[in-house]
Amino acid sequence: MTIAIFLGALLGCMAIGVPIAYSLLLCGVALMWHLDLFDAQILAQNVINGADSFPLLAVPFFMLAGEAMNQGGLSRRIVNLALTLVGHVRGGLGYVAIVSACLLSALSGSAVADAAALSALLIPMMVAAGHDKARSGGLIAASGVIGPIIPPSIGFVIFGVTANVSISKLFLAGIFPGLLIGASLWFTWWWLARKEKIVPPPRKSAREVAAALREATWALMLPLIILVGLRFGVFTPTEAAVVAAVYALFVATVVYRELKPRQFYGLFVTAAKTSAVVMFLVAAAMVSAWLITIADLPTMLVDLLEPLISNPMLLMVLIMFLVMIVGTAMDMTPTILILTPVLMPIVKAAGIDPIYFGVLFIINNSIGLITPPVGVVLNVVAGVARMKMDRIMVGVLPFAAAEFLMMFLMVLFPALVIVPARFLGG
Repeated sequence: MTIAIFLGALLGCMAIGVPIAYSLLLCGVALMWHLDLFDAQILAQNVINGADSFPLLAVPFFMLAGEAMNQGGLSRRIVNLALTLVGHVRGGLGYVAIVSACLLSALSGSAVADAAALSALLIPMMVAAGHDKARSGGLIAASGVIGPIIPPSIGFVIFGVTANVSISKLFLAGIFPGLLIGASLWFTWWWLARKEKIVPPPRKSAREVAAALREATWALMLPLIILVGLRFGVFTPTEAAVVAAVYALFVATVVYRELKPRQFYGLFVTAAKTSAVVMFLVAAAMVSAWLITIADLPTMLVDLLEPLISNPMLLMVLIMFLVMIVGTAMDMTPTILILTPVLMPIVKAAGIDPIYFGVLFIINNSIGLITPPVGVVLNVVAGVARMKMDRIMVGVLPFAAAEFLMMFLMVLFPALVIVPARFLGG
């Protein structure tokens, strides 16, 4: 009965168009009434406690860093570097999108920001070169998925806080799986573009490559600083977010000089608005998370799934399919906040490594950003490219299928995630 009330209140509110954050609050109120625990002070206290978290300070700073990179020219220089390196091969602009996405993901950690930047820069070039617009948009949308996987990642921050696991370990564990997702896109694009009759541009000279590398050096230093700092314990993920924001502002303002002081107000307001949405979701989810614990829903689910607990791989396959279904209708952040408190006790009972689970969980949620009908990244790319949703949905299908296939390979072969994570984490 408790599970029915929880799901009924949540899904019912969402069905009538109530925003996710308010749906979580109303779901919490319904559970409180059911458990005879309703108290407005408890409700308010849990909302405040949900946002009162030091690790969550990483969210607004990474948002600010991402905005500074896009407006300050860092993102454009990364794309230009990729263009000089692989733009001359057959289907080169597609490979440029994938390489750029991998590099940008190590800067911002946001799928939406990366996809928006790449769409504005590359889709006009790909269409002018003769590539199909829907397929080009689908590739760039799918490439944006890498953003929350390769660190720094806002998704890992939220999952780490919600699941109470090490964010630094999640960051380091996400590097190799993120590159594997990029490799799956690389192979898929090669397969689709191999028969195109498009004449690629000439290879860039060594001087042009050196110039592009020199221009992008300041931008490329940021992921190196963050990863080395995390690996050797110089700073925490939250402190890394501050370093990223300050560094991005410095480079954009002093080195590249594309970000002017008069633009700071708009930059900070944009980052604050985006951060406020995420933080309010986290705060509202804390009410439901607290009541899930009080109502002992995880124990009920553990008892329900007890036959599968002895087979961790089968359990992981089932969980991944569940998250895939949820991801078609819900954005990444609320999915993490709603499902993590429910799934983590099951994962621990089955003896599954929480870091391994966290990486696959975030990968699945990230791919959910390009699955219709919600598909936030799909909407962003369609809007930037002025393309109808039905066209870009067709264009993204082969790339989303390749990413899901790579994800399930990681489920079947956990060493693909665990071994590199242990190597990088020491």
